[in-house]
Amino acid sequence: MARLAVAACLLGFGAWCQTALGAGRSRVAAQQQVVVLLAGHGVRDAPTGASRTIAFVAATRPITGERTALPVLAQAVDRRGRFWLRVRLPGRAVGGQRVPATGWISATQAQLATTSWHIVVDLGARRALIYREGIEVRSYPAIVGKPSTPTPTGQYFVEENVSLAASAPGAPFALATSDRSNVLQEFDGGPGQIALHGLDNLGGRLGTAVSHGCIRLADAAITWLAAHIRAGVPITIVEHG
Repeated sequence: MARLAVAACLLGFGAWCQTALGAGRSRVAAQQQVVVLLAGHGVRDAPTGASRTIAFVAATRPITGERTALPVLAQAVDRRGRFWLRVRLPGRAVGGQRVPATGWISATQAQLATTSWHIVVDLGARRALIYREGIEVRSYPAIVGKPSTPTPTGQYFVEENVSLAASAPGAPFALATSDRSNVLQEFDGGPGQIALHGLDNLGGRLGTAVSHGCIRLADAAITWLAAHIRAGVPITIVEHG
């Protein structure tokens, strides 16, 4: 089993942010289509069975064993009438290299769903903004990555919702994301995975930039998120404050 690397704070049809970067708060679409995998899928660089395989996505996630859920960015039908989904991909490939950010998977052995949730992390403001149906419903102060190990910006999603033991760094909960540190290829036995998690056994003052890349939240905030947010929920991380 892979480990969630939180021990010193390391660990899509279109509801991704329709960004107004640099112009204040980001605008978020009301819904995001998500695909839940019922089997492992090869990922291709085009929506056809003859295209090149560029990655493989397992049917379950390594920490919790829950079904893999990926944001869907587009759909296509090939000449043989087969349906394909362009999805956002999780993680980093073997050898420390990033997998492509997106790719095409077959729509077979998969279930489509939607989510109305979206998380925006504003690094400049050091806040996590929670949206439902395009409306901001929560805003939480956060600790973000320090300059030497910054929190990477971009479009990501929640891979797993993890309940942590009371003694674990980052308890009581963590939302493990598809984001990975650009500085730390490996951390505490894990893949340098960025997570939103609690302060337990780590500490730190909210509103500062002192982490190894993860987003630390007050226990009440991460507990609320853990009760509402599931795999596949999109996350947008931006610089503006």
